[in-house]
Amino acid sequence: MDHNPYLQPALVSPDSHKGSIEKVGEIKNMIWQNRAAPPTAYENHLGDLLEQVFVAGIADLPAVVAKLNELDGHAPDGAPWNEANFQAVMRELGKE
Repeated sequence: MDHNPYLQPALVSPDSHKGSIEKVGEIKNMIWQNRAAPPTAYENHLGDLLEQVFVAGIADLPAVVAKLNELDGHAPDGAPWNEANFQAVMRELGKE
């Protein structure tokens, strides 16, 4: 399962990144998954591209961004990746 069907986006705690993924008693806690919905096609594609980047041994931000662009990856708005938009997207995806 790629998401927790019991987790509703409206119930996600703003402190979810601090270890609290839901309001106690309101939903069932599936410890292994704290996503409220399955990943989008874009998120899956980005994950596949990042896997290729990391398998290639690339880990520093400028090189990650360059490799994503080399692999024809793009930001959600269709623009080429740069350090700022990559960090913004990772920050946003990390909230889920």
